[in-house]
Amino acid sequence: MNSPAVLGTPRTTRIVGAPVDPAVLVAPVQASLGSFFAPRGAFLDPHSNALWIADSGHHRVLGWRQAPVVPGVPADCLLGQADASGEGRNAGEKLSPAQGLNLPVGICVAGNALVIADSWNHRVLIWDQQPETDRQPPDRVLGQADLQGLDMNRGRRKPAADSLYWPYGVSWDGEYLVVCDAGNRRVLLWAGLPHTSGQPADLVLGQTDFDCRDENGGHDPDARGMRWPHAACRWQGHLCVADAGNHRIMVWQDLPQNPGTPADILLGQADPGAVHNNGGGLSPNARVLSMPYGVAALDDTLWVADTANSRLLAWRESDLQTGAAACRVFGQPDFALRGENRWQPACADSLCWPYGVTSSGSQLVIADSGNSRVLIVPAEQL
Repeated sequence: MNSPAVLGTPRTTRIVGAPVDPAVLVAPVQASLGSFFAPRGAFLDPHSNALWIADSGHHRVLGWRQAPVVPGVPADCLLGQADASGEGRNAGEKLSPAQGLNLPVGICVAGNALVIADSWNHRVLIWDQQPETDRQPPDRVLGQADLQGLDMNRGRRKPAADSLYWPYGVSWDGEYLVVCDAGNRRVLLWAGLPHTSGQPADLVLGQTDFDCRDENGGHDPDARGMRWPHAACRWQGHLCVADAGNHRIMVWQDLPQNPGTPADILLGQADPGAVHNNGGGLSPNARVLSMPYGVAALDDTLWVADTANSRLLAWRESDLQTGAAACRVFGQPDFALRGENRWQPACADSLCWPYGVTSSGSQLVIADSGNSRVLIVPAEQL
């Protein structure tokens, strides 16, 4: 097993959100255009340098035309609330259903489009162009028939290829839109960016058909089923899914073509039937995970937001086998520790319950939820 990367003091890490004050353990949560409350998703467009953050605790999304380089810079665009101080679900009905948000989480840019998982409204929203104005309504919706619908699985008893229940992660690889439909315990894939509202998915993983939502596919845990899938990414041709409820990362060597295809490799567990966090132990190590909510590909490494252990772990492609040890850790001084901010005040290289991680060029973008901030970390600082 390789030693973890040595954590120095990052000098080029950018902090987006309220400035870090080592003397303050709990930051204020009042909504403003320059601060957040428990953000769970963030995406930095590598082409335009636009930054989008799902300010989940305030039920809104904030956008910057250019990613800020110092903390506290106010956002240029506000989605989901009537004004900068608003923070209620669906804007407290001050806006239309098309404009409101209810716990936005996963977020990505797909070409020119912006895609947001509006989790508690059980839908995924798509803007054909990244919004330029506040409260700009999306162009289409997935999981609902139209932008007025807000019910889980469209109010039906069973899910279908065109419905969602608590969608969380969204990702785009240039060919497929992947949505982690956490409440239905499945992952849905669309070939190409959907062009109509309510368009049904083309493929389901985690279940053998579109009308089932059973935990672990309705059978004992194995490499086919899922419990709470929360994020997905493509990496070196593989499809990787963070199955937070089973404390593991599911890896398909190639993009699956059939419903319910079992994963080829599992990270975080020693075998397909294992489901305990941290391998059933009290402390973590390089081979285990506890509620991994995020996953991102950065160059030749796969980075995982090991959320409940307040750290990120990385694997190289040469590491890939079930139960393999991670090669690097960020947020903790070694693989055996799990303290929130290392049981110290927050600093530039500490984490507290990181719920989301995405990549942009040679940087990781981390939704450091427990610290109510987003970190943009260059590869050389990881």
